[in-house]
Amino acid sequence: MSEMRDLCMTSKAWPFEEARKILKRVGKDKDCVLFETGYGPSGLPHIGTFGEVARTTMIRQAFQAMSDIPTRLICFSDDLDGMRKVPGNVPNPAALEEHLQRPLSAVPDPFGKYDSFAGHNNAMLRRFLDTFGFEYEFYSSTEFYQSGQFDDILLRCVEKYDEIMEVMLKSLREERRGTYSIFLPISQKTGRVLYVPMKSVDAAAGTITYDDEDGEEVTTRVTGGKVKLQWKPDFGARWAALGVDFEMYGKDHSTNTHIYDKICRILGAPAPAHYVYEMFLDEKGQKISKSSGNGISIDDWLKYASAESLSYFMYQKPRTAKRLHFDVIPKATDEYHQQLRAYPTQDLKAQLNNPVWHIHNGKPPVSDMVVPFSMLLNLASASSAESKEQMWGFINKYAPDASPETHPGLDAAAAQAVAYFHDFVKPQKVYRAPSDQERAALQDLATRLSGWDGEADADALQSLVFAVGKEHGFEPLRNWFKAIYEVLLGASQGPRFGGFIALYGVAETVQLIEKALSGEFTA
Repeated sequence: MSEMRDLCMTSKAWPFEEARKILKRVGKDKDCVLFETGYGPSGLPHIGTFGEVARTTMIRQAFQAMSDIPTRLICFSDDLDGMRKVPGNVPNPAALEEHLQRPLSAVPDPFGKYDSFAGHNNAMLRRFLDTFGFEYEFYSSTEFYQSGQFDDILLRCVEKYDEIMEVMLKSLREERRGTYSIFLPISQKTGRVLYVPMKSVDAAAGTITYDDEDGEEVTTRVTGGKVKLQWKPDFGARWAALGVDFEMYGKDHSTNTHIYDKICRILGAPAPAHYVYEMFLDEKGQKISKSSGNGISIDDWLKYASAESLSYFMYQKPRTAKRLHFDVIPKATDEYHQQLRAYPTQDLKAQLNNPVWHIHNGKPPVSDMVVPFSMLLNLASASSAESKEQMWGFINKYAPDASPETHPGLDAAAAQAVAYFHDFVKPQKVYRAPSDQERAALQDLATRLSGWDGEADADALQSLVFAVGKEHGFEPLRNWFKAIYEVLLGASQGPRFGGFIALYGVAETVQLIEKALSGEFTA
């Protein structure tokens, strides 16, 4: 344990670096260290939401490896926020127009399954987090405000109103300052969240006075869910109310960090440690958004790859903007399994720097992917596979001891590769006819494979493919492999071809070449 903790204190893996900052901040006498993630249920949860929880969990696990202080993780849903616009990815969006500016927890569920739109989105988030086995406590902003848990901090906000307003007004444009208030009353007549100036704030009574939408002057206590805080003050006030020690958020929040921190301190609590990550982008380079529904959904990724491959993607370079589109899935899957295979051969220092340590909290499983995912995709492409059973017919030639029962991860990947092939690879396949040089080389390769009488050894077959390319004068040699992929597989890049032959079958590869040379693929 001593060696383990010593190595944790020097590891360069980013979760350990962040965990050390938290440990330094809280000291050794803290009763419990509280981690928090926030979620705005204005739309269906997307992978960015998962990434925030996954990365926070990685830091939490790193902290637990170097300290005996108990920890908690709260997932906080801002479901008392007003619905600013109708999401474009829900059924019958026009029916939600009349509910604009009402709290998300008071907007009807367009899917007809829950008591509110927030209820639906919160349930989707929790279902997903539970599927991944995250250990967390769920907090609803609506319940937090209405139950009285937030009352003490709200009353303190009344007492410190001028001080907090001073912080906020410095960050606002001049035209916004005249109408801004840190408090947003919820109209008892329309149910809408009101963005109105305060006529007065009474610290002794704990009340605010404002004009309702119809112009009537209203005085109300700030407690009991009748009032909520603007989102920037809400950030700092929540930290103070819960005693949050760590929260990460996207780069779009980074310019407000000093505001959140100041408000938290004004309300009598130390500001937590932070971690700012870069945003995820869709295939067009646009920031992914819950309300627009661009990018990959949570269920999309799981249709084509494992949950662990998604965690691996989230681990990589959190402070670098990354495209989160379907084409990242195969690479993430194969790299994850490469790290799994490397883990048992590494010393403890290297294991602590291996992403799979952080994905599996120090107890990674053994990879059963005897065939890489990228190879499965090419197998599905070459065979036009319709089912994982068809894939297993080829897999068992290559790995006769493997089966769906002994290799469940490979079995799942075979089905996912078929789905990925039909949805993304097949529509993009473009075959071309070979040049005279390429035709001669491919015919030579087919002839040599027809006379192959040894085992289907991937390295030996790869050497044969190399030899054919060299003898037919391909320079550079990668042009030979590019021709193989484009003529035989309808793609510009592909697998290590010797391994593909071993998996697909020598005789089957000969037939594949003959079909391509006959023009069947380009007809």
